[in-house]
Amino acid sequence: MSVSQSQNYDSSLDKVLHKRSDLHLLRKLWHISTGSLGLFLFSRSNNEQQFWGFLVLGIALAGFVVDIARARYPMVNYLVIKFMGPLMRRSEREGLSGFPFYALGVSLSLFFYSRHIAILSVMFLVFSDPISSFFGVLYGKDKILPNKSLQGAVAGFFTCYLITLFYTMNHATLGNHILIFAVIAGLAGALSELISAFNIDDNLTIPVISGLGMTVLNHFVKVFP
Repeated sequence: MSVSQSQNYDSSLDKVLHKRSDLHLLRKLWHISTGSLGLFLFSRSNNEQQFWGFLVLGIALAGFVVDIARARYPMVNYLVIKFMGPLMRRSEREGLSGFPFYALGVSLSLFFYSRHIAILSVMFLVFSDPISSFFGVLYGKDKILPNKSLQGAVAGFFTCYLITLFYTMNHATLGNHILIFAVIAGLAGALSELISAFNIDDNLTIPVISGLGMTVLNHFVKVFP
């Protein structure tokens, strides 16, 4: 490949990729829609939770293989970005994308947590992550960590809190313990998103850390059996 061809190649890639600071609504809609579809299929399936864990783990491993191939073969990278570029960030051009971490985070939740906790932790990932990012990009004036704002964190907390509240109202015995559980779970969800500021993909930290927090919490504020 000549220098001019390489420059044209690089330029064509940059045109379709978004910066982290962009609103990037298409990525957020993709994030929510694919996650919602997965949750729907899981909730309607008669297969064991472990089966779904292995299925999603396989998807994660396939994603890592594709990313490794992108790093080694420029043409593979070009083809992937040509078709998936509108959903990707510029930081993912030469490195790992968020997709395999998304699948890995979901699979780990399915392997390690009870059904209700796993569903909640994945719902945090599906909805809280894009919503906190949306509010962080639009209104995030008060930075509390690199790439993290107070406004985004508050939006993440309320999203996780409301998800937990409505879910437990339909799957647990009603009482004040539900409200306590929802508030602390909301804090765990917001914290799990903030931890990603330390160079850990939030697609991994949100379901794994929030799920761990809710598992411990459920021992003290018993909501799920």
